Amino acid sequence: MKGKITVNDQVIDWRAGMTVSDVLTVMNYTFKLLVIQIDGRNIKRDDWPTATVPEGADVKVIHLMSGG
Repeated sequence: MKGKITVNDQVIDWRAGMTVSDVLTVMNYTFKLLVIQIDGRNIKRDDWPTATVPEGADVKVIHLMSGG
């Protein structure tokens, strides 16, 4: 049985060693200004390639918008 994680209220397949960058690729998120939280904890952009997502995690990807 495959593990699962939730990304912005959508359940997706999880695999051991999955990183924040992997999640963004799976979800096809390409926006430049993103804030990532795993189980309520902010993940720094520099850590996305190495920060692993645990099985069952609740991941929030927040798209920041700028304008004026």
